[in-house]
Amino acid sequence: MNGFQAATARHDLRLVPAAVALWLGVLLGLLWGWWAAPACGAAAAMAASFLLWWLSPRRPARPDGSARFRWRAGGAALLATGLMLAGPLTMRLFRAEHDPLRELSARGTNATLRVTVTERPKPVHSAGYANQQAGSRSVVITAEVLQAETPGSRTPVRSSGRVVLIAPFQQWAGLLPGQDVTVTGTLAPPRGSDLTVAAVYVRGPPVEPGAASWWQRAAESLRAALRQASSVLSDEAAGLLPGLVVGDTGGLSPQVEREFTEAGLSHLMAVSGSNLAVVAGAVLLLLRVLRLGPRVSACLAGLALVGFVVLAGAEPSVLRAGVMGAVGLLALALGRERSALPALAAAVLVLIAVDPAMAVSFGFALSVLATAGLVLLAPRWAEALARRGVPAGFAEGLAVPMAAFVVTAPVIAGMAGQVSVVSIAANILAAPAVPPATVLGVVTAVLATFWPAAARLSALPSGPEAEWLILVARHASRVPGAVLPWPGGWWGGTLALVAVVAVALALRRPRLRIGLALGLVCVLLVVVPVQVIAPGWPPARWSMVACDVGQGDTIVLATAEPGRAVVVDTGPEPGPADDCLARLGIDRVPLLVLSHLHADHIGGLDSVLAARAVGAVAVGPGRMPGWAWRQVAQVTARRGVPLLELDVGQQLDWPGLSMRVLGPRYVSARQEEDNDGTDINNASVVLRAITPAGGVLLTGDMEFAAQDDLLAAGTDLHADVLKVPHHGSRFSLPLFLAAVAPRLAIISVGAGNSYGHPNKSTVDTLVAAGALVARTDTGGDTAVVPDETGPAVVRRGR
Repeated sequence: MNGFQAATARHDLRLVPAAVALWLGVLLGLLWGWWAAPACGAAAAMAASFLLWWLSPRRPARPDGSARFRWRAGGAALLATGLMLAGPLTMRLFRAEHDPLRELSARGTNATLRVTVTERPKPVHSAGYANQQAGSRSVVITAEVLQAETPGSRTPVRSSGRVVLIAPFQQWAGLLPGQDVTVTGTLAPPRGSDLTVAAVYVRGPPVEPGAASWWQRAAESLRAALRQASSVLSDEAAGLLPGLVVGDTGGLSPQVEREFTEAGLSHLMAVSGSNLAVVAGAVLLLLRVLRLGPRVSACLAGLALVGFVVLAGAEPSVLRAGVMGAVGLLALALGRERSALPALAAAVLVLIAVDPAMAVSFGFALSVLATAGLVLLAPRWAEALARRGVPAGFAEGLAVPMAAFVVTAPVIAGMAGQVSVVSIAANILAAPAVPPATVLGVVTAVLATFWPAAARLSALPSGPEAEWLILVARHASRVPGAVLPWPGGWWGGTLALVAVVAVALALRRPRLRIGLALGLVCVLLVVVPVQVIAPGWPPARWSMVACDVGQGDTIVLATAEPGRAVVVDTGPEPGPADDCLARLGIDRVPLLVLSHLHADHIGGLDSVLAARAVGAVAVGPGRMPGWAWRQVAQVTARRGVPLLELDVGQQLDWPGLSMRVLGPRYVSARQEEDNDGTDINNASVVLRAITPAGGVLLTGDMEFAAQDDLLAAGTDLHADVLKVPHHGSRFSLPLFLAAVAPRLAIISVGAGNSYGHPNKSTVDTLVAAGALVARTDTGGDTAVVPDETGPAVVRRGR
């Protein structure tokens, strides 16, 4: 067998050049401009012409006859691809680049559009702040323009482009793909490089919504029934199960979503080829028991695949996953391993030809690369492991996530600007739980439509699998150095690709393999002891830590007992406060104080209570906003934690820590009418703590009136450390700051916040008085430690 035959003996590569040429041509056409597409098309056509001439029967020097015949078909496919790229696809890119709405969006024009919704609305989660509750306030909807008009124009705008709607959540979240709707809003330039011609900031509800197709309505009913049936599980598992099955993450907590991302498991919550492969595999297993042939089995599994696509919504990303899942079924139907790669290449050709925007889609790239890795790398690696004595099933379990990680790592690194070093281990641990959870979820969704009681019973066995996945993600995300920073964008992805290729080449040569192993051992010997045995955080003898929780507050005060601390406030959302306490090794909280009930101080309460023993939750006299008070009462009751109120003058003592309640001295009776939150801020609990590092004054978000009340009462406000009120806003009296006279001022504030915090005049006043100012938005978690000359600050870094 010569080299040409050996290159194609295992896999049929004929359609690969055509798929690569089409993908690259459209990609460059979208990134550089429409002119790049015909240039690539011409290059592909020329290459195809040369290949066909070289394989011509008239040339005496040619490959083997059968290989020549096969590759002539590949050359013809490449020629057709070049012509398609230079013709119809170029026209589509040109029209999108010169769409009239694109020019209007650059001017911020108001417009009225009649559009067709093409994807389910995607909620945009927002952290809570002040009296705004955390949650989804808007949705993002992809739509195709049917008709467009601008105010004052007598003629309609001729556009058939793609737009992205940013619309209010409550009014727009219920739309389904296929519905026609009229929308009025302000046009803005699109951010991506796909076929989107404008973004539309929507005002008001949808107007004249059309009816969705029957199967879209049926699919939504199935998804709603699945959510209802999943409610028998724990809150986190109930939110995860619909995400595992149909990519419905609406009920998933932000904390779990972030943990899955950091652990490299976020792909489990998006409908991908693996979801469909699991469903089809379960059907095939049942049909094999019934002793049906491979082709009949593949056809029936294909029907199951179509049903699952309908259940998941049949939007572009789901259809993409369906095509990728069909690749394996086609290979099964034809009974040849070599069929998988040409099927994948054909899928790429069809999908990009139908929707050129997929060429710049990270999800599409991840799907194609993961499928290619499973086809090209995983079988070889599994065989190599089996030859070295690894049991066959375990070898496949190792090879599949390793192959998926290697081929997708460059794309993920460029997309996220980070690399998850625990991804392989996390995926190996998660892999056994995914198929049963997915299959049970599909069964639950089907049963829920006509037999809800049975659906709830079928959902119960999926609970342990969902809990296991959450446990794996949570612990993997908390491994020291679990996520490493990496350059983002195309250059970051290219750099990661070079690194992967270099490692792969090194592993093929024994000497380089030994050198690579020695280098890895040296890194482990240096990094692991430093990060795990003697970590740099938290610093020794810390007395207080201001956690970096974004635009909100979480203060931790250490007691003399390791692992035990008092916590003041829990930040704007679940996760960051809990993570900060985990980094500090806090598993017992004798008292958790909520300074006031604004969202950026209570948002993480549930996650803090869930992960550790809490003696009690304390609040001040304020009870507004009403929704926040009800939320605090419900969470504490569900967790079985006492809820109590602090009184001015109350003394609280623990070993190594004491606190006295200084305020609020006065609580307004007009909090219900407090539109800007001033009265609620002035009802903040004010605490003066005595720690080994000195006195600490904790002020919540108190503003002018509350500060003046304390000054008028003659309260001793002097402290070595000041938690600056209200994230360093301008609402701090110079007389109040002078009365505190802190040596160290800590500002808990979110990076890039839209409120202008901290205010320059407040910071300047503190610095002029001799205080060292530390900020969580620039220094990350900030610790106060005792020093010979007074309190010292240690920053963890962001």
